[in-house]
Amino acid sequence: MSTFRSIVFSSVVAGFVVGAMVTVIQQFGTVPLILKAEVFEKAAGTHRSEAAAAATQETVAAHEHAEHEHAAETWEPREGLERNAYTAAANVLTAIGFALLLASFFALRSGNAGSRVSWHEGLMWGLAGFSVFTIAPGLGLPPELPGVPVAPLLSRQIWWVVAAVATAGGLGLIFFRRSVPASIAGLILIMLPHLIGAPELEHVETNVPTSLSHQFVVAVTLTNLIFWSMLGGLTGVAFAHFDRDTLHADAT
Repeated sequence: MSTFRSIVFSSVVAGFVVGAMVTVIQQFGTVPLILKAEVFEKAAGTHRSEAAAAATQETVAAHEHAEHEHAAETWEPREGLERNAYTAAANVLTAIGFALLLASFFALRSGNAGSRVSWHEGLMWGLAGFSVFTIAPGLGLPPELPGVPVAPLLSRQIWWVVAAVATAGGLGLIFFRRSVPASIAGLILIMLPHLIGAPELEHVETNVPTSLSHQFVVAVTLTNLIFWSMLGGLTGVAFAHFDRDTLHADAT
């Protein structure tokens, strides 16, 4: 139970701190870009509504009825404090979840090697998480702004999971097996999802500027780099601290 407590406590501490800090970073990086894209998205929706209204009175009535039903069924947080609160909660929960995964690896490592995890090793694990969950899926499915058409959700989710799992497995073969055949197999495994190709639309029509999309990809990538670097290092430090306390408690 002592190791379990170390995993949970270190994950909650690291996840809360990193999630809160990333939320602040997003307010200056990704959030302004999303708000700009939403302006273009709403403008495009208004243009389509005016075009539909110019057709026939029957089309107008059907469109208004559909909009009324959609508004009744769809809920989204209000701008400002409410939206920021939900974003912060999502970031903290996501950080805690990934920190639990990292702390579990740290527990296995310290149990097998008999030594404590350092912040440097935690940083390396964090960068590995960045490669698995950001770089590899992002090469095929870069983050998209609101108003930019994308392929069907299910196909994108399947490819994303396959890319992440293949990258994790490939890195494991390269860094843990430490042999030439395993390294070759790892590289092939990492490249396989990209050779197959991510799902994408043949024709994409959007009024969101391409430069805005490029800025968003850069902002999301840098934010995730900060997220994973901080999460890996801080989880390693927190786990070493709580694990040391539990060892002292067991000894006494």
